[in-house]
Parts: sequence; structure tokens; C-alpha cells
Amino acid sequence: MLEKIRETVAFIESKITITPEVGIILGTGLGGLVRDIKNQQLLEYKTIPNFPLSTVDGHSGRLIFGELGGKKVVAMQGRFHYYEGYDMKQVTFPVRVLNFLGIKYLFVSNASGGVNPNFEIGDLMIINDHINLIPNPLIGPNIAELGSRFPDMSDAYDKRFIALAKEVAKKNSIMVQEGCYVGTTGPTFETPKEYQYFRIIGGDAVGMSTTPEVIVARHMKLPVFAISIITDLGVLGKIKIVTHEEVQEIGKQAEKKMTLIMEEMLKGL
Repeated sequence: MLEKIRETVAFIESKITITPEVGIILGTGLGGLVRDIKNQQLLEYKTIPNFPLSTVDGHSGRLIFGELGGKKVVAMQGRFHYYEGYDMKQVTFPVRVLNFLGIKYLFVSNASGGVNPNFEIGDLMIINDHINLIPNPLIGPNIAELGSRFPDMSDAYDKRFIALAKEVAKKNSIMVQEGCYVGTTGPTFETPKEYQYFRIIGGDAVGMSTTPEVIVARHMKLPVFAISIITDLGVLGKIKIVTHEEVQEIGKQAEKKMTLIMEEMLKGL
């Protein structure tokens, strides 16, 4: 894997003149943040050696380098999922590459279903913990140059970032929730009993991404901030049929608030 990472990094560095400080992964319907990135340099995933391709509507499939909140960033406009048929090494390969490109922090976003009865559609949830029900991306031989065999996950989501995000939200009169994200394989949306189960085991929101990326980031000791947009509700009495198109639309409606929080956080780093 190290050889592939280095090959991919060398290619990207031959095409891009920006050395990013922060990596940003954009979830379903949340690609609009890239409009605020200045002095952009773009790379299509299909041109990058060893990179998977986004196969899901709402994931454009581009690396976008530039400046946001006064920091040099690289944004993944489109991520990869286990349900697309990729193995977990492929799903998380881009996070490894971003680390070797020089990022010091990773910001992650997603669209998710709320299972906390206090949540409403369109809410933002700052992730403070997770329950990973997707195969762990670290299964297999460990590469010592990437991280330790048994990485600790007690601080998977950086407490400084959580505090900063809440401070930014309050200053800008944006209501935010905080809670635990449950990562599942998908691609089915959940049954009512599955929603109930995720709530019972401690979840506040559920989605089909994020946890593998965070695990790999923490394996490499990258500090992580993650935020969910609640695009549907898995709460008894509020459950209705959900479509991928609706998830994208609600994500787009709420992403301005998410973008503001992330941009102001970057200024405060």
C-alpha cells in the first residue's frame, strides 16, 4: 500500500502547486462548499493513479485544492463507500493520500438519518463519538509507517474542534446538535426496528460513511472534526419513505450553515 500511496502523491504533487494544511471530505449533497474555495486547482479522480471512482449521484469525483478560511485546503468532492463494492482499503485510500500530501487536520461531513427524538430534518449534528458497524479498515497486516497496530479511539473526534464549532455556531446564531454517529454498510435505508436498535445502542444519527475515514485518520494521528446534516428521521411516528434525491436536496439546503461553521473554524485554527 505504501508504494501505491507514494505513487499517487507523487502524481498529485506533479500537477498541483498547493500544499494543503486541511483535508475536507464532502458528503452527499454537500459539494457546494467548494464554491467558497478560492484560487482553485482541480484534479478529477479518474486521472489520479490508484484512486477509486465515485459511482454515487451527488458525489462529483474531484480533488479541489485552494484556500478556505485563510487556510490551504484540499476538498474531496465525492467520497467512496463500502456499498459501492470497494474494499475498505480502497474506501480509505484517499485519506492516506491526503495525509501524505501534508494535511494536519481532517474535516468530514455527511448526510445522515436522525434517530434522536429531539432532532429535526435539517439539523446539524457535531459528531462526538461513533459506533462502527462497517468492516474495520485496519483489518489485515499493519503498516508501521502508517500507524500502530492497536490505535486508541477514545478521542476519535477532537474536543478542541467540537468546542470551537459550538462557539462559532453560537456566535452566528446557528443551532447545532451533538451526538454519536452510527456507521453502517448500506445501501438500504434502515427499517424501523433498525432505527430503534441504533438508538438503543447509543446512536443519535446513522449513515453509510465517515467511520472508516475517521478510523484511518486517527490511525495516522490526524485530528478529526466531523459534522452530519440530518436529512431524514428514524424516529417512531416520524419515519417516512426516503429517497436519495430527497437526501441530496435537504443536504443542499443546510450546507450553507455547515460551510459557515467550517470556514470560521478554519480561521480560528
